[in-house]
Amino acid sequence: MQEIRRFKPSTASRRFSVAAGFYNTCVIDGLLEHSPAEHVRRPAVPAESPTLGFTHLQFEALLTAGRQSTDPCDFALAAMLGLLGLRIFEATKVVLIPLPPAVGRAIDRAIGARTGGPILLNSRGTRMDRHAATRRLRCLADIGGVQVARAHPHMLCHTSVTTMLDDGVDLRDVQIAARHADPRTTMRYDRARKNLDRHPNYILAAYMASGT
Repeated sequence: MQEIRRFKPSTASRRFSVAAGFYNTCVIDGLLEHSPAEHVRRPAVPAESPTLGFTHLQFEALLTAGRQSTDPCDFALAAMLGLLGLRIFEATKVVLIPLPPAVGRAIDRAIGARTGGPILLNSRGTRMDRHAATRRLRCLADIGGVQVARAHPHMLCHTSVTTMLDDGVDLRDVQIAARHADPRTTMRYDRARKNLDRHPNYILAAYMASGT
């Protein structure tokens, strides 16, 4: 997968996990004696996510460009991906998630007088897919003066997680919000985990200040 399809180590490892889980189920059900994936070495996944999200100012510029766009779906797209941390397939399907008022207003604006159908529409008036979302996001980045090499929807999901972590939101809460099955996945997004100013020793000392 890495040599032929040029997948990143994290993608190859994730897809291999699915195949390994399938073979393990076959062994449990007695369909196979041994899993062919048992001794296959998985690629090493770096401790930090290689995906670069937008900075706080870049994200604000994207939201502003979306808000000022003549297409209300642009603002809804930026808000749903960046403020809710949705993956693009979640933003274009039916999901259950808490809805902050700001995102709710963006969605109401995108829906308009419609009473049914998808929230996000492409230029043809049909359901927006990841390709259309990528094109719209790159257009908003150009309008907002956001200089990135190749903007794509997952960068907003990444931005949502890193911004929450940078703002001091508890790792467990961020993991739940990002819908990560493993907290180690969320930790890969924490750009400031080596910042000693956030070390829990300071929090503990402040909490016990009356006794010290």
